[in-house]
Amino acid sequence: MKKIIYAFTLLFLVMTGCKKSFFDINQNPNSPTEGSITAQLLLPSALTRTAAKMATSYNYAAMWMGYWTRSGTYGPSVEQESYAITTTFGAGQWTATNTGWYDILFDASLMEKKGLASGETFYVGASKVIKSIGFMYLVDQFGNVPYSKAFDFQNNILPAYDKGEDIYADLLVKLDEAAKTFASANVTAEMRAADVLFKGDLTKWRKLVNTQRLKLLIHQSEYLSAAAVSAEIAKINADGSGFIASGGTASVNPGYAIIRDQQNPFWGAYKLTELGAVVDDYNRANNYILGKFRNNADIRYQYVFSRAATPLNGNIYYGYNYGETIPNSDPKAINSSDVAGPGLAKSATQDQWLFTSVESLFLQAEAIQRGWIPGTPETAYRAAVQESFVWLGVTNAVATATTYLDQNANPLVSWSLATDKVRLIDMQKYMALIGINNFEAYVDYRRLGVPSDLPLSLSPSRGGNVIPTRLLYPQSEYNTNAANVAAQGVINAQTSKIFWDK
Repeated sequence: MKKIIYAFTLLFLVMTGCKKSFFDINQNPNSPTEGSITAQLLLPSALTRTAAKMATSYNYAAMWMGYWTRSGTYGPSVEQESYAITTTFGAGQWTATNTGWYDILFDASLMEKKGLASGETFYVGASKVIKSIGFMYLVDQFGNVPYSKAFDFQNNILPAYDKGEDIYADLLVKLDEAAKTFASANVTAEMRAADVLFKGDLTKWRKLVNTQRLKLLIHQSEYLSAAAVSAEIAKINADGSGFIASGGTASVNPGYAIIRDQQNPFWGAYKLTELGAVVDDYNRANNYILGKFRNNADIRYQYVFSRAATPLNGNIYYGYNYGETIPNSDPKAINSSDVAGPGLAKSATQDQWLFTSVESLFLQAEAIQRGWIPGTPETAYRAAVQESFVWLGVTNAVATATTYLDQNANPLVSWSLATDKVRLIDMQKYMALIGINNFEAYVDYRRLGVPSDLPLSLSPSRGGNVIPTRLLYPQSEYNTNAANVAAQGVINAQTSKIFWDK
């Protein structure tokens, strides 16, 4: 089924990431047409590709945020390590076939159209959720992007750009619509089979909707007024389903198997092939985060990183500094720690997380501390940190987390010592999301400046560049949608900011 869906998607390759070509007069009788594709066929593909993209497409964020770096087996990626990114850097986020956001979002948009036409509102609600995630990522990387006219091919072959803040506002509207749709949708056996996320459980869908709503609000914490936040929180409260809770990670599994191209995406990207060969000799532990773990009695580094296959001089967990010039005499990939530790890469057939309970609990803890939702801030903070230990499968997780949290003299951990408790929560969120959601750490760094001591790249080519505040629009947009992308003004990756980055 996946191959059929991918073949269909190829029919709608976009010239600018969001418009299809009308100039191919050849017709392949073996290729599916829009009329033959149903929402039931589109849903599992859209869900699995969304989860896979979130888990495996943000290596650059892991590098910039001090999580990962390259091993001693490889030379530098000068563009990435110097921060002097161009219009080709990250272009796949926009346009890549099957993995670019506009490719995924086109299928979600078509699924919504099909669901509306057939009266199958469940698919309409699911589409709105997927679109809220994909367009959030596009805005968080590029700022203003095509949105309202993105898939209106007949009338807008060269779509205009919408403001990032307007897109966020409309995504909240769409999520409110999704919550109401799930409250009354009829779920059939076919829908449950197609739903590789929740098997048609509407309560779980509503929890995901609410957690995604909270995430959009948290991203805008330094931008939205208190009244605007209160209005959105009131809608979440009115729904009454709550948020993703402890143990409630939203994960997909369409039937992962130890077969080529059918393994769990994270495992297949960073651990082993279906034949048992090492996949990733490039990404390795960053000494910055290793130091944060080790210097603060935090055992989790042994779960997010792997032991070196061939340790040297007793260095079982070995990392590198981002951007450094690594001498040929230094340890190589085989002597260092990969980024798919036993807490992240459990098996080739494991579920692929889409929205973890860890991230959800940290979002709730921050919202409670800000006074947005009821609760005791310290209790919520401790619960979020504990969830990280449990989620990773740390031995004696609850007791180990308690010992870690009870370091009352440690400013990285201690609730009583913190003068800025929001930033304490987000620093611990940073410690918890490594490998799970590298991109969210990049969002929080731009939003709040956490962590405050994050080192810059050591690349000799860095010069005065700093960690980019955004990506540049892909060159394909300048080539084929020139007027609309030019209307966004001159973009500088080091100084131009996403609207919520205050």
